[in-house]
Amino acid sequence: MRRKIPTALRHAARSPIWIAGCACVAACACIAACALGPDYRRPDTKTPAAYRFEQNTSADSVADAGWWLVYRDPALQALIRESLANNLDVRIAAARIDQAHAVLGSARLQRLPQIGVAVDATRQRTSAYELAAGRAPVGNVFAVQSTLSYEIDFWGKYRRATEAARAQLLQSDYAKQDVMAGLVAGVATAYFTLQTLDEQLAITRRTVGTRQKFVDLTQAQHDRGTVSQLDVATAQAQLAVAKANLPDLLRQIGQTENQLSVLLGHNPDRIVRGDERAAAANSSQPPPPVPAAGLPSSLLERRPDLREAEQNLVAANAEVGVAKANLFPSITLTAAGGGVSTALSSLFSGPAGTWSVGGELLQPLLNSQRNLYQLELADAQKRQALLQYQKSVQTAFQEVSDALIARQQDADVLTAQEAQVDAQRRANTIALARYRVGYASYFNVIDADRELFTAELSLSAARLNTQLSVVQLYRALGGGWQVETAQ
Repeated sequence: MRRKIPTALRHAARSPIWIAGCACVAACACIAACALGPDYRRPDTKTPAAYRFEQNTSADSVADAGWWLVYRDPALQALIRESLANNLDVRIAAARIDQAHAVLGSARLQRLPQIGVAVDATRQRTSAYELAAGRAPVGNVFAVQSTLSYEIDFWGKYRRATEAARAQLLQSDYAKQDVMAGLVAGVATAYFTLQTLDEQLAITRRTVGTRQKFVDLTQAQHDRGTVSQLDVATAQAQLAVAKANLPDLLRQIGQTENQLSVLLGHNPDRIVRGDERAAAANSSQPPPPVPAAGLPSSLLERRPDLREAEQNLVAANAEVGVAKANLFPSITLTAAGGGVSTALSSLFSGPAGTWSVGGELLQPLLNSQRNLYQLELADAQKRQALLQYQKSVQTAFQEVSDALIARQQDADVLTAQEAQVDAQRRANTIALARYRVGYASYFNVIDADRELFTAELSLSAARLNTQLSVVQLYRALGGGWQVETAQ
């Protein structure tokens, strides 16, 4: 709801007495050297003692480690380094930092005296009615003048503007760190997804080969008269089901490679994977424990997006001081000196010298109400920035808790899925052996093979979810923006 503008202040702003009174206040303010507007203080946030779903609370956090220590795959590390060097979003964020540097420099210069030099050469004709006796009507006038103007920052307007610009610079810096953290998470996600799709493609091709052999076996048995044509048709149908998965997997692999190429700052191209033998060895190991999350209080200092939101609040708080200072008169001191002459040779001589000094007090009258509305606007923007900061903090805690429970449950799913695949492989071997000696129905073999194929694909997806849960937890805790140090 918009606040009502005080009637007394509205009328006082139009009164000459207001100007004289403000001049006295300005003198006091000069002595006190204060700045209008509230000084920034970090808002109180309800920080939990520990994250929900965290098993072991400690001060250590996986997010304190650099990404090169979290992601140990050399191929993935090379991709991340390449993306940080070439990604366009990171370069855009760096350009915004340069813009903020320029804005801060401009804001600082406003607090300094403004110095200028003007040089003028004029040839003019003077009216005969204004012409002095003995002077020609047409002549030259040369002038050179240096000026100095300084607006006294009684109310701290320029100090608050500099404070806001400095906060915006830090905000841009934290925004770049957040882009870097998101980029590291995006590259790791795409890389693990690509590895999983490769694994599922290998599983599907292996299944196609197995089912093709079974179709040949069934056809041979049919030729000998031991099985019916129904068994042959069923085997061929199961082979077609496995082959139908190949085009979709190849499509997903190509699109994921394109996505990863763009993250690397390149046009779509093939992506080099890590060592497949090492990946196969890691797939047979039990899932690692849930990484340490650390203390929730440290999240406010670690996550770049939270620090970015806080600097946005700092800038909005400083803008309130600027808006308040605009309600009061500005006092400017001016000085000028130079020379004016009709001859260029005597321009810098003593008789040609001119100088002036003065002071100006300017209180806007017609714009006073507009300035009051600008103050209301700054107050509303500050409240919005405060609420946005509080919302960002709550969202951060939610993301960490979601990642923690996902990591725990995905590890349990992976363990159960590995047990299912082991059991299904044994069942498939037994069913095939019994079928060959005539002790089992053909449909037992079909069911066992179909369930094994589904279980292996599900195991691959569960392994991917386990990897991505670590990526999400590391990102939610604020890791990934660290700059790799030389070893």
